[in-house]
Amino acid sequence: MRRNLAARIGVWSAHHRKTAILGWLLFVVLATGIGGAAGPVEMSASENGAGDSARAEQILDDAGLGQPAGELVMVSAAKAGDWQGAARELSAALGRTGEVADLAAPVPSGDGKDALITFDLKGDAATAPDRVQPVLDAVDGVRADHPDVTIHQFGEASAGKWLGDLLSEDFRKAEFTAVPLALGILLVAFGAVVAALLPVGLALTACLAAFGLLSLASHQLHLFQTTYSVMFLMGFAVGVDYCLFYLRRERDERAAGHDAATALRIAAATSGRAVLVSGLTVMVAMAGMFLSGLMLFKGFALATIIVVLVAMLGSVTVLPALLSWLGDRVEAGRVPFLGRRGARRARTGGGIAGTVLRPVLSRPKTFAVASVVVLLALAAPAIGMKTEQLGLEKQFGSHSQLSVAYRQIGESFPGGPDPAHVVVEADDIEAPALRKALDGFDQVTVHKARNIAEIEVPLPEGTASLSRLREETLPAAFDGTGAQTYVTGETAGSVDFNEQLKRGIVPVFAFITAVTFLLMLFCFRSYVIAVTSILLNLLSVGAAYGVMVAVFQHGWGASLIGSEGVGAIEAWIPLFVLVVLFGLSMDYHVFVVSRIREARDRGLTTRAAIDEGIRRTAGAVTGAAVIMVAVFAVFGTLSMQDMQQMGVGLAVAVLLDATVVRMVLLPSAMALLGERNWRTPRALTRLPVLEHGEPEQEPVASGRRG
Repeated sequence: MRRNLAARIGVWSAHHRKTAILGWLLFVVLATGIGGAAGPVEMSASENGAGDSARAEQILDDAGLGQPAGELVMVSAAKAGDWQGAARELSAALGRTGEVADLAAPVPSGDGKDALITFDLKGDAATAPDRVQPVLDAVDGVRADHPDVTIHQFGEASAGKWLGDLLSEDFRKAEFTAVPLALGILLVAFGAVVAALLPVGLALTACLAAFGLLSLASHQLHLFQTTYSVMFLMGFAVGVDYCLFYLRRERDERAAGHDAATALRIAAATSGRAVLVSGLTVMVAMAGMFLSGLMLFKGFALATIIVVLVAMLGSVTVLPALLSWLGDRVEAGRVPFLGRRGARRARTGGGIAGTVLRPVLSRPKTFAVASVVVLLALAAPAIGMKTEQLGLEKQFGSHSQLSVAYRQIGESFPGGPDPAHVVVEADDIEAPALRKALDGFDQVTVHKARNIAEIEVPLPEGTASLSRLREETLPAAFDGTGAQTYVTGETAGSVDFNEQLKRGIVPVFAFITAVTFLLMLFCFRSYVIAVTSILLNLLSVGAAYGVMVAVFQHGWGASLIGSEGVGAIEAWIPLFVLVVLFGLSMDYHVFVVSRIREARDRGLTTRAAIDEGIRRTAGAVTGAAVIMVAVFAVFGTLSMQDMQQMGVGLAVAVLLDATVVRMVLLPSAMALLGERNWRTPRALTRLPVLEHGEPEQEPVASGRRG
C-alpha cells in the first residue's frame, strides 16, 4: 500500500487527537510567551542600507559617533521679521525641556518671512522617538500662543514617533478588520459557525506562535519595523486558505456520501498533500529573498518562512485531529439556506465554474489569447516603473502635517530637510592637505581622536546634486589627500538601496523560477506543467506591477481607495510582490492541478479531467481567493503608502490569478496542450510517484455523528 506523507500525518493526528490538539496549544503558548519575553530587535540604519551610505553609517556606529536625531522647526509670518517674538519664545521653551542639544539661533530665509531653528535630541537616535513628546508639547504650546504665525516641524524623532503611532494603529485596524471579514466569508462558504471558526482560529494561533518565534530569531537577524505587519498579512491569509482547502475537501467528500472517517482520510491524502507541496513551495520561494543582499528582505524571508511553516503544520496536524474529534458537530451553528446551498454546490461542481468552462474548453485558443491580451494590457504601465525609498513625507500623503512641514521647509530653505551627510575617514584627519580640503566646506565636524570628519552638504536638486557631489565635488576636493569619503542621508540611502535591488533581483528571480520549476516537475512529473506554472505566475506578477504603477505612480484612480500618486513605487515592493506571488499562486495552482491530475489518473481524458478538476475546486479556490483579496485589501486602506501599494498589488494579483488565470487561461492552455501536459522526463521515471488520488481505505477515529 502506498500512502503519502500528508495521509500518514492525518491518520496519526486522528488516532492521537488529544496529543495533537494539546501539543499544538502548548506549542503556541510557549512560543508566544518566550518570544514576548525576549522581545523583538529592530535593525539599525546601517543594517537597513546598502553600498556607500551603509558604509558611512557603519563607520560612525563603529566609532561611537552615531548621528543624533536632528529636528527642524520653521516659524513663518506674513511679514518679514514678524516671527521673531515667537521664535525667541520657542527657543526658550525648547531649552526648558532638557531634551535638546546644539540648539541653534533662528536663521532667516531669503525673503525674511521665515526662520529655521535646528537642534538635536540628546541621547541615542534609536530611542529619540520615545523621548520627543516634551519637544512636541513645547512646539504645540508656542503654536497655540501665537496664532499669527505658522510653525512647521520635521525631524527624525518627530517623524519616528508619528510613524510608530501610525504603525501601531494600522496594525490594530488590520487585525480588527481582516479577522471579521474572513469569518464572514467563511460563514457564507460553509454555512456553519463551527466550520467557519476553525480556519480563523488556527490561522490566528499560527500567527501568535510565529510572532513569538520571530521575536526570538530577531536577536540574530534584526528586523525592519513593518516586518510583523507583513507576517500577519501573509500568515493569516495563508493559514485560513490552507485550512479552507482541507476542510472544503472533507465537506465535499461528506456531501458525496462518504462517512466521516473516509472523508477525512481522503482530505488528508489529497488536500493535505496539496497543502504540504504548496507550503514547501512558498517557503522555498521566500528563501530567494536571502539572495537580495539586503537585510530588509532577509527579515521578510525569515518572517514569511516561519509563519507559513507554522500555518502549514497546523493545517495538516491539528486540523484533522479537530475534525476527527468534532465529527458532524463541525456543522454546528448552521446558517439557514447557506449550508444546504453549499452542499448542493459540492455535489454538482459549481454552477458558475461550469458556465465559464463550457465556452473556454470549446474554444480554448480564443480564450487563451484573450486572457493573455488582458493580462498584458494590465501589465503595460509597468514598463515605466520608477522605484525609490519613499521618504516619510510621501509615505503619509501630501496633505498630512508631516508632509506639509517637509515641503514648506524645503521650499524656504532648499536642501534643509534632507542634506547629504559626508563621512571622511583618514589615517590622519589633521594632515595639512586634508585640513585644506575640509576648509572648503561650510558645515564640518572633525573628530580628531577617531580620524573622522563629518560634512553636511545641502542637496537642492535631490539626486542630481547627489551625483555631482559623489562624482565631481568630493573627488576633486579630496584627490591626493589619502582620505576615503562616503555619502549617506535619505537621498543617498534611497539611491544605494535601489542600486543593490537592481543587482539582487536577478539572482532572486533565477532562484525562485528554478525552484518553482523543479518542485512542479517533481510534484507532477511533467516539464510542461512546470513551465506553464512559471509563465502563468509571470503574467500575474506583470499585471500586478502594471496596476500598482498606474494607481500609485501615476495616480490613476488612487483617490477611489483614499490614496494618491506619489510618482514612484516603494523600492522594496516589486521584489517582495514577485517572490510572494510566486509562492502564493502555488496555493491555487497545486490545488487545482492536483485535482485535474487526480481525475486524469482515474482514466478520464485530459479535457474531461480539466473540466472536473476546475469544477470541483472552484468553490475552495473562490473562497480562498476572496479571503486573500479581502485581507490584502485591508492593508490597501492603511495609512502608509508602502502598505497600500503592497496590499493593492497583492489583492489585484490574487484576484486575477484566481479568476482570469485559473478559470480561463489555465484550462484553455491545458486543453490546447492536451496529452502533452503529462509528458514525464525520462530522468524522473524512476523517482517515487506522488499520489494524487485517494489512498486505500484505513479506519480513522471519528467523533460523534449526527
